[in-house]
Amino acid sequence: MNTLKSSNVSLKDMRRFLKLQGAKKIRIRGGHEIWSHRDLTRSIPLQTHIDPVPEFIMLEILNYFQISKHKMGEI
Repeated sequence: MNTLKSSNVSLKDMRRFLKLQGAKKIRIRGGHEIWSHRDLTRSIPLQTHIDPVPEFIMLEILNYFQISKHKMGEI
């Protein structure tokens, strides 16, 4: 089974994941990139000053797309 270790998801990989999901960066505000997706009711904030992405933020972003942590390792 290919599972993603959540403690080492780089900012670059998270951006790539968001792009693969069809999200687009709409603006930068302070130390955050704000991403949007047409099927989501709210925007996705991504901290740009913390690399790797903290696990709780990664899990929240996965939750927006209704994807489990184990499923992300297959993407």
